[in-house]
This record gives sequence, structure tokens and C-alpha cells, in this order.
Amino acid sequence: MQGVFITFEGVEGAGKTTRSKVLQEALSAAGYSVRATREPGGPPVSERVREILLDKGLDLPPVCELMLFLAARAANVEMVILPWLARGGVVVGDRFTDATLAYQAFGRGLPRPRVEAACRFAAGGLVPDLTVLLDLDPEEGLRRHAGDGRPRDRMEEAGADFHRRIREGYLTLAREDPDRYLVLPGDRSPETLDELILRRAEEVLRRKNGSRDQ
Repeated sequence: MQGVFITFEGVEGAGKTTRSKVLQEALSAAGYSVRATREPGGPPVSERVREILLDKGLDLPPVCELMLFLAARAANVEMVILPWLARGGVVVGDRFTDATLAYQAFGRGLPRPRVEAACRFAAGGLVPDLTVLLDLDPEEGLRRHAGDGRPRDRMEEAGADFHRRIREGYLTLAREDPDRYLVLPGDRSPETLDELILRRAEEVLRRKNGSRDQ
């Protein structure tokens, strides 16, 4: 088996974390060896960086923010993702490089070519086999977060214009790489979303590895 890397992306509140967990459970039940990961996060060092990045009491300049995200990713790729893929497993990631482009290039306004180059270096050139983008009006996403009773973190409090730029960034990235992206409306029923996501994930797994009976 060749390893397969599937990532979930979307604005805050789009439902990517929940949908990614459902996919993990479905693939595990089908007999695949599945590892879940998130960004920022993963190994202990990346989880420590996550605490800094989401701390709304800290003032992080955009370039500093970018470098912290990339530091967390570099450790996650080397210590978690690549070893699992090397064993022929499936990695399901809650955000990856596309999030950095959407948030730091489109959202913060950092030069996209420089962000792309830095992302390639931090990830060692690793690109997901499938990226699921749950597209949602960012204001609706923030309303969902407001209703869950959880305090907003630093990224969620960045303002409506910031989140609108992120959404447009994601849609731009999806248009540029349609074969890798599966774009789904985030307001569709969970059952419909889960069915469509699992179907595409199975297609990617078959394409990369052939029938499981071979």
C-alpha cells in the first residue's frame, strides 16, 4: 500500500473538524490504517506552538505568525505525517499548506510567492492527494462558533474582512488545482457531506493503490 494524505480546509466554523473525524472512522472501519492530525499541532513541539498562535493575548506580526505556523508544520510532517505515509497508512489532516496560503497570503496580505516557497520548504514538498474544502459564508461560520459557548481564539477574532479574504483565497486555490480539491457547500446536510467525502476518498485510494483485493 502507498500512503494517502487527505486534508480538510475551510473558514472558521465550516465543519471540517467534525467531517474529518467521520471520514477517519469510516476509513478505519473499512480496514485502513488511519492517523489523524491537525494544524497547528501534531507532535508535542507543534502543540506548544499552537498555544502561542491561538493566544489572543499575544500580538504576532504577520511574518512571525507565518514562521510559527511553518515551524509547527515542519515538525508535524517529519515526525508524524511522513512516517505514517511510509508505512502505507492514511493521514487525515485538519488543515495543511492551503490554510497557510489562505490565511497568511490572502488573509494577511503577505506576498504569495514567498509564502508558497516557505510552505514548500517547511513541508518538504509534500502535497495532499485530496483536499476537501467546505465552503461557507465566513459570517455564518463565526455565528456557529459563537453559539457553541467556546471562547474565540486569536484567529477567530481577526474580523469579518479578514475571513472573507480567506474564503476567496480558498476558492482561488481550488480553481487553480481542481483535480486535487473537492469543494462542497458547508451548509449541506452532514449525511450528504459525509457520503460525498467518503466516495471521493475511496476513489483516491483506489486510484493510488488499486483494488484492496489485489
